[in-house]
Amino acid sequence: MLLIEDDSALAQMYQLKLERDGYTVRVAGDGEEAQRLIDEQMPDLIFLDIRLPKMDGLVFLEQLRLVDRTRNIPVVIVSNYSEQELVSRGLQLGALEYLVKSQTTPGRLSEGVPEWSRPYFYPDQSEDNGNN
Repeated sequence: MLLIEDDSALAQMYQLKLERDGYTVRVAGDGEEAQRLIDEQMPDLIFLDIRLPKMDGLVFLEQLRLVDRTRNIPVVIVSNYSEQELVSRGLQLGALEYLVKSQTTPGRLSEGVPEWSRPYFYPDQSEDNGNN
């Protein structure tokens, strides 16, 4: 999985718990670094912060959804910001959930991984799924 978080202490805390629970976690401090990591290896799940240096998290998510190769990567937003506008935008862009950091323990992230990392296909997908 890929954790995109610019707060290194928080990233380390989440990474430590996830790895203790048996998950392989790569960490990116911004959207550009995350894109490079995705190009190297597709993650099963992305935890995405919204306020990031270089590339905003919502811009990153929008770009992720525009590319066939990355369109269906499950994304869970983990942000300090809980404004309804941001939550709505994140969910419209296909985030599975929008979690607020102050209410989200590392254990909560780890517990959600099995559900969030199931294969997902978003409704705007242009493939013809009826003729297989």
